[in-house]
Amino acid sequence: MTTRRSSVFCKLRDPPDHIVTNDGCYKCVNHATNSFKKLCYFYKSDQLTDIILKAGDTKINTHKLVLASVSEYFSAMFNSDLLESRAKEVELHDVNGEALNDLVTFAYTGCIELKEDSVENILAAAVLLRFGDVIEACTMFLRKQLDPNNCIGIAMFAESRNCYELREAAVSFTEEHFIDVMASQEFLMMPADELAKFLSSDDVNVPSEELIYKGVMAWIEHDIENRSQHLKVLLGLVKLPLLSPAFLVDEVVPKVGQGGESLVIEALKYHALPERRTKFPANRVTPRKSTVGQLYSVAGCVRVEDMVNWSSTIEAYSPRHNSWSHVTSLPHRRLQSGVAALGQKLFVVGGRDGLKTLSTIDFLDLEAKLWLNIAPMSTSRHGLGVTTMEPNGPLYAVGGHDGWSYLNTVERWDPDTGEWSYIKSMNSPRSTVGVAILYNRLYVVGGRDGIACLKSMEAYDPLSDKWTSCTPMSKRRGGVAVAVLDGYLYALGGHDVPTCNSAARFSCVERYDPKMDRWQNVCSMSVGRDGIGAGILGNRIFAVGGYDGESYLKVVEAYDPFTDTWSQMAQLNVGRAGSCVVSIKKD
Repeated sequence: MTTRRSSVFCKLRDPPDHIVTNDGCYKCVNHATNSFKKLCYFYKSDQLTDIILKAGDTKINTHKLVLASVSEYFSAMFNSDLLESRAKEVELHDVNGEALNDLVTFAYTGCIELKEDSVENILAAAVLLRFGDVIEACTMFLRKQLDPNNCIGIAMFAESRNCYELREAAVSFTEEHFIDVMASQEFLMMPADELAKFLSSDDVNVPSEELIYKGVMAWIEHDIENRSQHLKVLLGLVKLPLLSPAFLVDEVVPKVGQGGESLVIEALKYHALPERRTKFPANRVTPRKSTVGQLYSVAGCVRVEDMVNWSSTIEAYSPRHNSWSHVTSLPHRRLQSGVAALGQKLFVVGGRDGLKTLSTIDFLDLEAKLWLNIAPMSTSRHGLGVTTMEPNGPLYAVGGHDGWSYLNTVERWDPDTGEWSYIKSMNSPRSTVGVAILYNRLYVVGGRDGIACLKSMEAYDPLSDKWTSCTPMSKRRGGVAVAVLDGYLYALGGHDVPTCNSAARFSCVERYDPKMDRWQNVCSMSVGRDGIGAGILGNRIFAVGGYDGESYLKVVEAYDPFTDTWSQMAQLNVGRAGSCVVSIKKD
């Protein structure tokens, strides 16, 4: 049968709109518009048509010239030596008849109506026949229709039609809303290979790997008879080593049986032998970007209009978007303070207000978005080191300077009582010191004692209330940054002379093995600097900002212990040195 053409309003001619230029050239502005309207009239009245398109039972009389002007497919067909270029009728396979009629009407009018129940047929035909403008319109329409209940289907459809832009948009939407997608019926019905693609991505937006595991098991159990064969492959895409030992024993072991036994053993080894973690397959132990939290860079020294100043701003780094954004500002001016996190609370401890050294502590409640405070320390300190015993404290304030002398005293804050108390003093006074917790011991690294920069390190055991000297670093490092990852302590950058000499700033990095009491050099950073902010996101160390002897830096690098390499990350919005960096996960 011949399909009745879509109702198209075709005025044969617009009122004339002419321009006569200075050189006497006459131009009809509406010439192209009026000509196409005339062609549209010929199409509706079946005049001068020279080709019949057939799709199933649908036949459409139309004009080769019009089709070739809007479709690369027809342009190639009618300008070739193919039989179709001379044929009176061309049959199009795998094209919906109604969709073809809509596309031919679009060729004459530039208009097409898109509806939820027809857009996929139109897009499929447009892709095959290479109607570029219609492909773009359908893509825009379907992107607006994306929701957790249809995004997987749209992604699969787009891939089957080679619509890569739409596929990318649907995949990005699915990853962003993965929690809601896992609750949909479409998730339970997706093919195993499609599920595997999403499980292989580190961009899926979930707060924890436990939810990924539960989603996989829900998919398996929806049709366990036919899907149990996929269990081992899909479990291999769940980052089981990143699940807690308790979750592995209580939730995973009873369900996975022999099919996942080797994967569970691998996961338990990961927890039992942290110093061997770099030998595990990186894809199995690299956390998904949304599960590692955010990195906060607090205050620091900046340069504004060639003037050195102290910033009070806080920036946060999102690993999913690889970008820094402004969070808030400190409630009071603080220079050379220390920063640590307990849960969703960001503590800013001590420092200077520009006139005097402070003992006060402000903390930002990230959930309530409020600044509050706790009891002050017994000693005013700037240039101190601050760290916490995870996950619930206590909080340690180490060394620093009280405005008159370098300090070897250490205070500890108990979050249960809200009180500060002194612990045994360090063997050496230290300011601009690096501090970290490793295997439940407090390590203090380098710093300055008022005479020289230090390469010594000592460790505090809270059970015995004693300090023990450790093997010193290979270099004296004042203004050193430290971080703990996979059972090792890292010392980054620093200086051996507090001058503006860039040669005195170190790019080298040392790693300390507490079991061997030994330091080892690892890959150096791209630029020598002190005053670095160091933090951990997942299984990478971030080195944020710093001072190279001339400039306050925006540079941010991430160290991968699996490859022993540094990679450039998104830069800070403002170059800063001496900022305190801490990572915080959402509960």
